[in-house]
Amino acid sequence: MGALAQGAIQLRILIAHNAYQHRGGEDSVAESEIDLLRAHGHVVETYWRRNDEIENIGRARAAMQTLWSTQTTRDIEALIARFKPHVIHVHNTMPLISPSLYWVANRLKIPVVQTLHNFRLLCPQALLLREGKVCEDCVGKLPWRGVVRACYRGSVLQSGVMAMMLSGHRVLGTWQNKVSRYIALNEFARRKYIEGGLPAERISVKPNFVDVPEMPAASRSGFLFVGRLSQEKGVQVLMDAMRRLPAGARLRVVGSGPLEAEVLGVPGVEFVGPLDSESVYREMRRSSALVLPSICYENFPRTIVEAFACGLPVLASDLGPIPGIVEAHRTGVLFEAASAPALASCLQWAMDHPEELADMGRACRAEYQEKLSPQVNHAKLMEIYKEAITVSLSTS
Repeated sequence: MGALAQGAIQLRILIAHNAYQHRGGEDSVAESEIDLLRAHGHVVETYWRRNDEIENIGRARAAMQTLWSTQTTRDIEALIARFKPHVIHVHNTMPLISPSLYWVANRLKIPVVQTLHNFRLLCPQALLLREGKVCEDCVGKLPWRGVVRACYRGSVLQSGVMAMMLSGHRVLGTWQNKVSRYIALNEFARRKYIEGGLPAERISVKPNFVDVPEMPAASRSGFLFVGRLSQEKGVQVLMDAMRRLPAGARLRVVGSGPLEAEVLGVPGVEFVGPLDSESVYREMRRSSALVLPSICYENFPRTIVEAFACGLPVLASDLGPIPGIVEAHRTGVLFEAASAPALASCLQWAMDHPEELADMGRACRAEYQEKLSPQVNHAKLMEIYKEAITVSLSTS
């Protein structure tokens, strides 16, 4: 550890992540960071658990593991003894890994860095969304409202388990004392987490990244939506807006989810379905703008990073962190969240101003190279790791 504190380059990093049943952006981010770290010569070990395990262990036992996982404590103790990591980087612990990981690492004096991909530590549902509207009723408070409203998966019981985990570990000081550094994806999220009780001095800001080479300019036309087809993503608002546009408006929809039926038969809308990353990039390079109509706080959507990398401007809701990510009339256009007329007006403006969109696209690629490239991300990640390790050394 002494040599490391003096600036040694190679680190041993243990990445921990509880993968979702339906693959999402957090899974992709965790995998991309593993590839990035290995490409820079760091030694990476992983601790991966998947929600598919729930079918084998039963829901009652899974609920108990959400609060404290004895399997995690055993596994992490063994991994630390064998691998001897300089730092543990956690992406998601819910539900199977559990916050017990932080306690094991703290006892064995291994610093922990936690990426805050969503608002889980403030809200049982993680989205700060209720009945289609932003809800901050549990921010900085015991989340009992989330239980009585069945915010997590529409279940009072499951919401209760999540609220017990959040409240119990708040009382135990887990969030305040057992995590060396948090990574917020933007300044808005950082402020929200400080409001919710996390120590300000432990929260750094580092956005997501993608590794997308610049490609020759192609002919661009039509709009593009990429994401989960669900209520919080604003799918219904987008379809309503498309119905308000004149003939000739075109939108390609990439993704899947419970609202797939909503996009079928809407004039001008082509449902593509889910695509792999390279195919998504091809769609982005042929489109004139990405549409992001979310009605919830998007933390730092990977689709925005991908769009910027592909030189694609973003038409986005003016909600939460987004105005701090998409600069109005430089890298995109903002519209009133949850308003189909406002979105329709935005789409019409974009159709009428192709030259301005082309200028925005060039600014997007410049923004990506300056702030969202792998090289920039690695440098920031190393800074955060070294801060966490230095704090751990000073308190050991």
